[in-house]
Amino acid sequence: MTIFEQRQQALQREMIERGWSGFLVTNNVDIYYYCGSMQTGYLFIPAEGDALYLVRRSLVRAEEEASAAVEALGSLKTLGERLRARCAGGCGSAASPLRIATELDVLPVQLYLRLQAALPGAVWEDGSLLVREQRMIKSPDEVTAIRAAARVVDAALEAVIPHIREGMAEFELMALIEHQLRLRGHQGLMRMRAYNSELITGMVAAGAAAAVPTYFDGPAGGTGLHPSSPQSSGRALIGRGEPILVDIGCTIDGYLIDQTRTLVIGDLDPELQRAYDVAEQVLRATEARLQPGFIAEHLYLLALDQVQEAGLSAHFMGYGADQVKFLGHGIGLEIDELPVLAKGFKYPLAPGMVIAIEPKFTFPGRGVVGIEDTYLITENGYEKLTVSRDGILRV
Repeated sequence: MTIFEQRQQALQREMIERGWSGFLVTNNVDIYYYCGSMQTGYLFIPAEGDALYLVRRSLVRAEEEASAAVEALGSLKTLGERLRARCAGGCGSAASPLRIATELDVLPVQLYLRLQAALPGAVWEDGSLLVREQRMIKSPDEVTAIRAAARVVDAALEAVIPHIREGMAEFELMALIEHQLRLRGHQGLMRMRAYNSELITGMVAAGAAAAVPTYFDGPAGGTGLHPSSPQSSGRALIGRGEPILVDIGCTIDGYLIDQTRTLVIGDLDPELQRAYDVAEQVLRATEARLQPGFIAEHLYLLALDQVQEAGLSAHFMGYGADQVKFLGHGIGLEIDELPVLAKGFKYPLAPGMVIAIEPKFTFPGRGVVGIEDTYLITENGYEKLTVSRDGILRV
């Protein structure tokens, strides 16, 4: 049995408990997670029985890759009939309508309405949280891919550092990093689940430009090259003595790593150096609490207390109205997975979770300093997956 079939069976057990007839997986990342292929179509997993992958394009690729029966999608007009036939006997009738779950957090409304029309009388359930919670616990193969991504990020960063110079543009530094990442196998794509959220290779910016806020839900914005892409590297020139924030990721075999290091040409301003030191202290204190059973929310709240004691609350994870309210996030096939280290997230840490922790401090007009590492929660604590050297990296 493949890992994908094991995931299907785990989902089926949850569906039976909820009384759902089946799960229609529509999101590409989730389709891959459950069947090992990412061709255009829908994956239907009945509460009992075998999964069916209905593919529009490419049927040939899906047949080669998928851990599921594969058929051509055809017309949506026949979808309801085919899904009912796939369900166990008696799962949908006038007395007991078909109950279909799907990922309502990402499903476009127009497509949802078409699916409703294709399955008249069906009751639709939101299965997005169930999928995200299942994906929260990583398999050994998933962790292996994330480890590989961490090694690539480290090698790319070390290859680029000797080429950083005063007066180079931010986007030039980003281009050098991206080039080194791609040479080492980075897929060039980092996925996010949140609506209207996009992410390139990461956030690389220096000095005042790094502290410019933007729509992206993170502590550092960056000007970007244009209002149509208002984040990360812009045309600002990197100066001596200003913090260079290199918050980058990498995707290997679909899986992401997330890492931040602070660089400087020369020496950092003492106030910014102190803030960086506090960021490392927050990270070390959080590491000490990375034990199975520790509540995700509490990691964030304890970090807030630590930052307040240091007198840096106004600068933590952004500034003013643009502060973000988290310390870290799960990571895997997407950059914004569960659990989130934020207020309201009551998940206890569990073996198999992979979490990026990123204490940063934003100083408008001056820059952003901080550090980010990614961790695997283990039976006895944690394994640090990122491997790049700590501390301010002086160029």
